[in-house]
Amino acid sequence: MKNNDFFVHESSYIDEGCIIGKGTKIWHFTHVMNDSVIGENCNLGQNVVVSPEVKLGNNVKVQNNVSIYTGVICEDNVFLGPSMVFTNVANPRSAIVRKDQYQQTLVKEGATIGANATIICGNTIGRFSFVGAGAVVTHDVPDHSLTIGNPARHVGWMSERGHRLNFDGEGIAFCPENNEKYLLNNMIVKKIPN
Repeated sequence: MKNNDFFVHESSYIDEGCIIGKGTKIWHFTHVMNDSVIGENCNLGQNVVVSPEVKLGNNVKVQNNVSIYTGVICEDNVFLGPSMVFTNVANPRSAIVRKDQYQQTLVKEGATIGANATIICGNTIGRFSFVGAGAVVTHDVPDHSLTIGNPARHVGWMSERGHRLNFDGEGIAFCPENNEKYLLNNMIVKKIPN
């Protein structure tokens, strides 16, 4: 599809009523379904499905083979790793239509979801959290949490830059990449001025 604002590979399909932001790239064999909203400067890899009414913020990176189902909202700067998957019904059955039971899943700003992870519907993935490859998320993930395993469990904290934070006895840690300072208090991590 030729458009001055965004790029869509000729093998992909964009249904009616979609909004696609400036600078976005949609690659091979991808299908963006009706009434979806995709922000600016997003990148959707090969073989991605975006179901009706999905909302992606700006600068969202969707790797190959990801299905984003109705009910999913991704805020800005979210990373969805290769072949990770969302669900949108808690108890699906082929013979029973449950479209009226779709649940919302919110992926907040700056979160990363690793390759082959599964996000069970109805949960919130916190800001700048990091869901490890292969994790099965069955509950909300706190901001900055490092979550791994099946079922997924909290094992540490991550900086905005995606580095593990090692808190001292006073609850202070520094990002090893840019030296930003973080405070851990009552299982809540906040970035604070140096």
